[in-house]
Amino acid sequence: MSADTLPLLIMTGVTEGSEPERMVSGARQAATLDLVEKALAIPSLRPVVVATNAPDFGRRLSEYPISIELDPPGAPFHFGQRLAALIAQYGMECCFYIGGGAGPLLPADDLAAIAAALLAADRLLITNNFYSSDFVAFGPTSVLADHPLPGTDNDLGWLLGEDAGLPIRELPRSGATQFDIDTPMDLLTLAIHPGAGPHTRACLESLVLDTSALEAALPLMLDRDATILVAGRVSSATWRYVERETACSTRVISEERGMRASGRQARGEVHSLLGYHLEAVGLESFFAELATMSQAVFLDNRIILAHKGLWPSAADRFHSDLRQPDHIEDPFLRGLTEAAMTAPVPIIMGGHSLVSGGMYALIEAAWARGHDVPRHVVPELL
Repeated sequence: MSADTLPLLIMTGVTEGSEPERMVSGARQAATLDLVEKALAIPSLRPVVVATNAPDFGRRLSEYPISIELDPPGAPFHFGQRLAALIAQYGMECCFYIGGGAGPLLPADDLAAIAAALLAADRLLITNNFYSSDFVAFGPTSVLADHPLPGTDNDLGWLLGEDAGLPIRELPRSGATQFDIDTPMDLLTLAIHPGAGPHTRACLESLVLDTSALEAALPLMLDRDATILVAGRVSSATWRYVERETACSTRVISEERGMRASGRQARGEVHSLLGYHLEAVGLESFFAELATMSQAVFLDNRIILAHKGLWPSAADRFHSDLRQPDHIEDPFLRGLTEAAMTAPVPIIMGGHSLVSGGMYALIEAAWARGHDVPRHVVPELL
């Protein structure tokens, strides 16, 4: 490989299933097209390789001067093994890996800066989130041979930095670095964010998306007399960002972070304060009481589902994100969605991405619409 170029490896899995699952998959493919076009405008990112399990998407990608690798049909997919095989196939001494739904708001200048920093170092890891990575640029790739390969890309940053000992550079947190496409809630967020690329924008405009709750909630982020509530698996970094970057008052309820990775959900050990309160007062009173504490609620409702020992189908969870209760089979989730939609204040529900990367993107979208208050006060060090 040329010492002047950094190979870019994009992995975009395509899933079938229910209509909302296909919507998410379509948006990921569109975001991949935007990413490919950004990368091709950056000479230091070469070659550009896209791996996918979908021949139809591969044919669409063939319009670009890139390499396309179809996953072996019928073989079980293991992220780390596939990553290592592609690195070996292309002789990559260093690599910039991006998941197909990651970085839809990442500008080309940031991609170029990451490439320049990585190429200037002998040993380095650059990632958007060391503890749960969506994209990583790293070198040398030979360090992968000494460690068990991760099953998911979220574990790649930790393996390279903690286990392999590469120097770690975590990018500043923003919508560009933290937001990715996981659920239909992310499509709603992208629909109101000005930074979506042209292919992603065209995909979103082809869909019927109810953004009314978001449209009502966003101005409140800039209202000094308003309060918003963010609840669920909220990290301390997201909490700080929400406090610093909004003009409104904030309430945060953070609970059950790591419920899946720790195995608590699988063991039936998820316990949520919000879940207990909902059981005590009932659905309608639950949202009515939240409305006495805030003018808008951003709720990671997966913790409530896990608290109740439920995990409805992806179709049900995604229809809930889209505010489509008539399509939800699970009776509890249908009732929760209906109650949220009739609450006296906007209730925005989704998964973990809503209260992580989604909050960065939503706050950016709110400020992008114009404002007449200072963004935030930056204290001077004496």
